[in-house]
Amino acid sequence: MNTTLHFKRTIQAYLAQRAMEDELFAVTYKKTNKNIDDCCTYILNEVRKSGCNGFTDGEVFSMAVHYYDEDNIEIGKPINAQVVVNHTVELTPEEKEEARRQAIQRVQSEAYTRMTQRKPTTKKENSNNGQMTLIF
Repeated sequence: MNTTLHFKRTIQAYLAQRAMEDELFAVTYKKTNKNIDDCCTYILNEVRKSGCNGFTDGEVFSMAVHYYDEDNIEIGKPINAQVVVNHTVELTPEEKEEARRQAIQRVQSEAYTRMTQRKPTTKKENSNNGQMTLIF
């Protein structure tokens, strides 16, 4: 299965949190014949079967829980998909500083490029070929 890492992490984080809060699910979550890759494959196949493109968090998370609850579940064939996870990404202070440093570097590079690519202004040549004119 090839899906976005963020999707997989989001599902995994939800399931781990639920296992911490729900003792019965914690036992289910520890099943040796279950894994997050097959869980994501199951979810993507269920989404494909439904014909819909958008799901709430609750709908997706309930599919993940269902996958772990059922022992004999058809996960389907692996699907290569890009999944949009509509969550705010929290950056660590180090990641924020790195992003800031990269942004400053990019602005400096763009400014330097603009300065070095400017065409020098040429003086307008006189159209009278060096001859004096008498204008009254």
